Amino acid sequence: MDSDGRFVEWAVIGSGDSGIGPLLLAATDAGLVCVVFHAGPAVREKVLDQLRTRLGAEVGEAPGSPRLAEPIRQFAAYFAGELRDFALPLDWSLSSGFNRQVLRELTTVPYGTVVGYGDLAGRVGQPGAAQAVGAAMGSNPLPVVVPCHRVVESDGGLGGFGGGLETKRALLALEGVLPQPLF
Repeated sequence: MDSDGRFVEWAVIGSGDSGIGPLLLAATDAGLVCVVFHAGPAVREKVLDQLRTRLGAEVGEAPGSPRLAEPIRQFAAYFAGELRDFALPLDWSLSSGFNRQVLRELTTVPYGTVVGYGDLAGRVGQPGAAQAVGAAMGSNPLPVVVPCHRVVESDGGLGGFGGGLETKRALLALEGVLPQPLF
């Protein structure tokens, strides 16, 4: 623990549990602070270094942590198709300003639905800011829980996704927005 007492606990949910590859979940005493796709060893080290720097905190692996038990349980239920709405305390320390405003609004987009970048911009009072909404999606530290995969282009295209388009397709298929892949 650092001198301020901030500590980030983290664990990785394995590929078999998520269906989209390993996910790193990190939490502070305030709540879930970070979800990272494709969390192999190189990605983990980079993310943990960023958490140390950006939060000024010590980080430690804690797969059995009470702080992570509920997020892990809810992720497992989501990927099993048994959970539609996450009910977790969130630590918004890794986002601010317009990005945080957009991400908080995004939490109101229901399971199994999508919203356009421009529509989301309008919902936060900035109707001409579709590109800025895209940038906010790209900076989302809490994907899946803050469902940036539900934001699509106005012409029906998927748009971008930090976890990769195959991951976005898989999440939208899980939620019934796209057909399940045939493999």
